[in-house]
Amino acid sequence: MTDHAERVRSIGVGELGLAMGIELQEISADRATARMPVHGNRQPFGLVHGGANVVLAETLGSMAAAVHAGPGRYPVGIEVSAAHHRSASEGYVYATATALSLGRTLTTHEIVIVDEAGARTCTARLTCFLRDQS
Repeated sequence: MTDHAERVRSIGVGELGLAMGIELQEISADRATARMPVHGNRQPFGLVHGGANVVLAETLGSMAAAVHAGPGRYPVGIEVSAAHHRSASEGYVYATATALSLGRTLTTHEIVIVDEAGARTCTARLTCFLRDQS
């Protein structure tokens, strides 16, 4: 892991990510993984909330984009989309963000979320704009 990746890891998943129980597992610009408990992130019918999937995806993709951005720069999500394939009602969901494009000013990551059995529950895509810190 690079020094910058370690610095991004030390920043953490943010206030919302903490409240949702998101746990970062590995981080690089090309690939990042995390997990999130279903309990506490369910909609009224007992299934993981679609919005929770999007928060998990955007958190993980943004962190990977931050590693690519490097010191003195930070990512801003400009487009996120998600397709929900099946539901999860217990345990954890696991997310893997894979870089599709790592440019000078834009990054795009695909984030695949699976349940504990490894069945895909959601596919998301996040594009981030990389800004200079002022």
